[in-house]
Amino acid sequence: MDRTFIADSLITCRKPTISIVVPMYNEALNVSHFVDRVSQAMARLQHSYELILVDDGSADATWARIEEVSMTAPQVVGLKLSRNFGHQAALLAGLNSARGDAVISMDGDLQHPPEMLQSLIQAWQDGAAVVSTRRTYNQNTSWFKKVTSSTYYRLFSFMSEMEMEPGHSDFRLLDRRALDHLLSFNHTDIFLRGVVNWLDYPTTVIDFVADDRLHGQSKFSFNRMLRFARSGILAFSTKPLQLGIKLGLGTSMLSFAYLMYIVVQYIVGNTVEGWASTLGLVSLLFGVLFILLGVIGTYIGRIYVLLQRRPAFIVHHRVGVSVE
Repeated sequence: MDRTFIADSLITCRKPTISIVVPMYNEALNVSHFVDRVSQAMARLQHSYELILVDDGSADATWARIEEVSMTAPQVVGLKLSRNFGHQAALLAGLNSARGDAVISMDGDLQHPPEMLQSLIQAWQDGAAVVSTRRTYNQNTSWFKKVTSSTYYRLFSFMSEMEMEPGHSDFRLLDRRALDHLLSFNHTDIFLRGVVNWLDYPTTVIDFVADDRLHGQSKFSFNRMLRFARSGILAFSTKPLQLGIKLGLGTSMLSFAYLMYIVVQYIVGNTVEGWASTLGLVSLLFGVLFILLGVIGTYIGRIYVLLQRRPAFIVHHRVGVSVE
């Protein structure tokens, strides 16, 4: 075996200073380009590092590409999940395997510029336990993406009573202390952005302009975005239940007022007409009732899943010297 490769492998086996965790789903065309740019960015820094690529049950050749680059780049570690668990679960799988004193999470589609790594690491060395990034969309970003993203963060801040500025993402650096506290959360359906905000460690925010995807399309369909938004709000807020109580009280008052109107009309001798309005009001009340039952059922469903203690992810296969 090549002595150079053995030496590199021994270096990789040692605990790295920086861990970079990257969830990937159907990113076969981006893997090699991403690894090259990260390698170039980290070559300018005097830090040992590991690059953990997590294949989240891809349907294309993503895992094959990860295996290929791990053979030529000893700092690359590959984790293959048994199926598609979702972005947050894949990210959590990588964070669990990270060994560095600081851990950086980012996407593998090159919208998070690897050249930003130096700025994140420098802010950490200056004392920040958490280094978050705030995304500025470029001119090619659709108005729909901008509007829905901004609306979600405002809604999340209102519903959870925990401020989260628009533009924040999972492109961040966590100090080992902050990461250990994050990993102590025993959530099956964890919302990492909310957890990091909740920890409230000293944080530095760095702005960046999101690049265009090098290859492929966004994996976040409208339905996926809705599920992601719902998961984040339910994980950090009971306000939907409180709003349900207020809505129930409001409709009860409306029903009582309508009943008083009927009684008054009966006393003065007027014939009460309008079965359509009565049925309409009854339908409204039943609609509100079913909405409240749906909200309650959603919370109960989350409790049911949590009590089952199912793992958030299952690692089916690993490659790379760092995990041996």
